[in-house]
This record gives sequence, C-alpha cells and structure tokens, in this order.
Amino acid sequence: MTRILYVAAVLPARSETFVYREVQALSELGWEIVTASVHAPERGLGDERLERMADESLKLYSAGSATFALHLAGALLRRPLRFVSTLARALADALAGRDLPLPRRPKVIVQALHALALAHRLRSRRIAHVHAHMAHVPTTIAMYCARWLGIGFSFTGHANDLFPQRTLLEAKLRRASFVSCISGWHRAFYQSLVPRTDEDLPVIRCGVDTNAIQPVARPGGDALVVLAVGRLVEKKGFDLLIEALGAVAAGCGARLHLTLAGGGPEEDKLRALCAVLPPRVTVDLLGETTNDAVLGLMKSADLLALPCRVTTTGDRDGIPVVLMEAMAHGCCVVAGDLEPIRELVEDGVTGRTVPPGDREALESVLAELLADPERIDTLGRAGRRRVEEEFDLALNARRLASCFPGAG
Repeated sequence: MTRILYVAAVLPARSETFVYREVQALSELGWEIVTASVHAPERGLGDERLERMADESLKLYSAGSATFALHLAGALLRRPLRFVSTLARALADALAGRDLPLPRRPKVIVQALHALALAHRLRSRRIAHVHAHMAHVPTTIAMYCARWLGIGFSFTGHANDLFPQRTLLEAKLRRASFVSCISGWHRAFYQSLVPRTDEDLPVIRCGVDTNAIQPVARPGGDALVVLAVGRLVEKKGFDLLIEALGAVAAGCGARLHLTLAGGGPEEDKLRALCAVLPPRVTVDLLGETTNDAVLGLMKSADLLALPCRVTTTGDRDGIPVVLMEAMAHGCCVVAGDLEPIRELVEDGVTGRTVPPGDREALESVLAELLADPERIDTLGRAGRRRVEEEFDLALNARRLASCFPGAG
C-alpha cells in the first residue's frame, strides 16, 4: 500500500477543517496517510476520529528534546552524506532566500533539523511522497524531510503563508513534484513567480462533503439572522459587517441578529462596536466554536456574511471553507470580492460579493437582500449547485490522489 506523509502546522486543528477532511477522504479512497503535526495537535474537537488522528500524528516541536536529539543523531549516522547535503541546502536557502526576512533565516535551519529528525522516524515506514498544507513552515519541513528520504514532495498554499509569512516560496515551487492550487488565481500567481506548466499546478479545491451536508429551508423569522464565522482578525472584515448591520437597521427599522463564531485578537474591538449598535440589532459573540456547532448554526441562518479584505501587510483569504459549507447548506452568502473567491461566489448568481473594505456597498447588498427574501432563497439554491459541481470533497480528493506516485 502506498503511504503518503501529510505535514501541517497543527493536525488536527479546529480552524483548518479542510486539512483533516482531506486526510480522511484520501483514507476512504484507500490511501494510507501518515500525519505529522509541527505543533501539538488540538484536542476536544468533538469527533473520535480526530482524537485518534491527534494520538497518531507524529509530533515535531512538542515531541520533546530527547526524542528530537535521538532521531537527529540517527539521521546523521544512518545517511551521513544525505544529512550533510540536506543541511547544506538548508543553510544555502537561509542565506540566499530572497523572500526571507532576516529574523526568519535561522528558523529555516531549525526547521531543517526537525525535518531530518522526522525523516529518521519514518525510515522504515516506506513513505512514497510527502505533502504539506501551508506553504511556509510545514512545506519547509516537508521539503527537507523528502530530500533525506529521497522522495518527492508537494504542497497546498492558501493565504497568509503565501503573503506576509512567505518563506522560500520560489524555491519550493521549483523543487516540488507538483503544487496543489486551490484556485485558478493561485495557479496564475505561482506561474508569475516560477514557470511551471498547468499540469504541474493542478487546481484542486479544499472541498466539503456534499453528501453529509443537506440543504435546508431558510428559517425566515421576524429578524434577519446573519451568521459570520472565522478568526477575529482584520482580514475577515467583521468590523465592517457590524457597522453595516447597524446602518441597515437604522435606515429601515428592520430587526437584525448577528451570530459571530470565532476567537482572535480583534475581539475587544468588535465587542466595542457591538455595544453601540441600535437596539434593533442583537449580537451573539460565541468565541471559539466547534465545526459541528458551526454547521448547526448554518441551518438557522438566513445568510452568511464574510466581507473579507486585503490588509496593509498583504494578508488575505484564499477561498474560505466556511463559504463552501454555508453554500452546501443552501445558505446565501455575502463575501468580499477577492479573486479566488470569485471562483466560488459569482456575484448575483451563486451569492453576492462586495468590494473589499467597502462598507457602503456591504450595507447596500444587505439592505437589498433584506427586502427580497425570494432572492436569498434563489442564490442559496444556486450556491448549493456550485459546490456540488466543483467543490465536493470526494471529487477533489480524487483529483489530488491522481497526482501522487502510485496512482492509477
């Protein structure tokens, strides 16, 4: 049986459902997946399968210094030439990497050492290929681990890892066997950096299980229920959403309810904005919420809003999975008009989009939907069809599996 090593920053992680779902989907297709977690896996995610994954994932930084030292020494003794050449490559990368700020250069060496220790732990597992999610630290480790093992590697890039946290991206694009692109926009972005063919850069979506998620009728209560889900960070645009809901309520006197699920550094700022909303707008700030709970919230929402934007540091979203999940439920979505998101949400066809950072446009779209419930339902049904056609989990797992060695 072909074994694939999966490397992620945290596996499993509450905020990265797309990674562990992809692992599970590949396993269901008959692939044996060995998982590695750079940081300690998250626990208590409400699923026994995820607890097993947390137990079985190879821990890197949290494995302890004794384990690290033992396997690092083993990697040197077992394959000294490969060890030295891999470490030399990492040193050259750290010194010459164009997209590597000075404070991060020493970290590349640390990551390479952990990659060598990980490779030694896998020496008898007959790993055929290494795949990483996130193009920064996990892929750095995957790249050097694969070099010691003498096999290929690939990766899936997303957002923060490609922009503010970019690390050796051009080198990784040149060396990878293939790069899984979550959108056509990502493919074009990679090709603007390194000339690779479309075949080397397959478009493989981070999908959702449309068989497990069935569309539901919109609740249609007295108040328009708006759901927002994500990390409470600037790029999500939740501050714009809160202000827009207040303006809509003040303008038409409608009752609105916002449920915001997620935690993060902007919590205090968002709470302050909620405190000055007009009385006809009510808000539930739920904090960190399990994925199962979020899926339940989608059944009782009229629409999901994620008015994401590009920050001053260049941080931006790729294609948030929460949009796919909402659309799979038949829930109308309102999203920031970022290039990758357009491949999921076509404005006026499968949902609504607004220019990033444009609060007035967001107010206008929310007011229009509030006044036209049938339009909400129509967009919700079209969104479901779009997810079924292109963003289904099993479909995209098969696309990814076809790229691995031994596929056929």
